[in-house]
Amino acid sequence: MKFEGIYTPVITPHRDDGSIDRDAFAAQIEHLIAAGVHGLINGGSTGEYYAQSMQERVELAAFAKEVIGKRVPLIVGTVAIRLEDSIIMAEAAAKIGADALLVGSPPYSVPTERENALNTLAIDRAADLPVMLYNYPGRMGINMGEEFLDRVCRSRNIVAIKESSGDINRVHLLARDYPHIQMSCGMDDQALEFFAWGARSWVCGGSNFLPAEHVALWRACAVEGDFDKGRRIMSAMMPLMRVLEQGGKFIQCIKHGVEMEGRYAGPPRPPLKALNKDDKRQLEQVVRVLKRTVAEIEAE
Repeated sequence: MKFEGIYTPVITPHRDDGSIDRDAFAAQIEHLIAAGVHGLINGGSTGEYYAQSMQERVELAAFAKEVIGKRVPLIVGTVAIRLEDSIIMAEAAAKIGADALLVGSPPYSVPTERENALNTLAIDRAADLPVMLYNYPGRMGINMGEEFLDRVCRSRNIVAIKESSGDINRVHLLARDYPHIQMSCGMDDQALEFFAWGARSWVCGGSNFLPAEHVALWRACAVEGDFDKGRRIMSAMMPLMRVLEQGGKFIQCIKHGVEMEGRYAGPPRPPLKALNKDDKRQLEQVVRVLKRTVAEIEAE
C-alpha cells in the first residue's frame, strides 16, 4: 500500500453527556472526503480512543467504514495497553475491510525493543493488513529503535511509519537506513523537513478543520517540488502549530476548529476540558490569518 497525501485522524464528536454523536461523526467524514484528503484514520489519539471502551472503538471503526465505503482508504488504530485489546482492534479492522492498521507501542509498560517488536508482529498476524507504525515516545514512553525496526521489517506488511518523536535525527535515520519503510510526517511543525527528506504523506490532526491548507503544503512540496512555496505556506502555518501544541490542548483546539467551520464536534471526554474563551479567541485569530495567507499564496 502506498501512502500518498494527507491522512486525517478523525475527531470523535461527543454530546454533553459523553455519548458519541454518530451523525456529526458521519458529517465530519463527508466533509473531509469532499475537501480532498487522501485517507482517514479512526482510533487515533485525535479521536480520543484512549477514553473509549473497546466496544465503542470496534463499533466506531465499523461505522466509519460504512460511511466511507471505498472512496478513500481507512486506517484503524490499534494502540492499547493490553495486547489482547490491540488484537481485538486488528481483527475488527480486517473483518470490516479496513485498508491498513496504525500500530503503536503499548503505553506505560515500557517493553524492550524485542518485546515491542513481538507485540507489533502479533498484532500484524491478527489482521494480515498493511501496517503503518506509530512512533510516539512522548505518549508511549519508548522509541521504536533500530533493533525494533530490523525485527518488524521481516514482515511484508510493515510498510510505513508515522514518526512523531520530534527528533529530526530520526527523520535522517529513516530516510537513509530504512528507505523501504514509507516515512509519514507525524510531527506537524516539521512537515517541511519530512517532505524535504522524501516523505510522501502527512498524518495531521489539524486537517480536521483546515484540510485545504494542509493539502496545499503537501502538494507544493511532495507533488510540485516547490520548496520556496512550501516554506511560505509552512511559515504561515507555524503560529497554528504553536497554538495546537500549547498547554496540552491539542484535541480541544482541533474540536473548536471544527466548530469554527460550522460542524458539531462537542466537548472532549474527561479528563480533558473544553477551551476557555481566551484560548478560543487566540485560535480563531491564528486561523483567520493562516487561511488568508495561504489563499493569497495559492492564488499567485
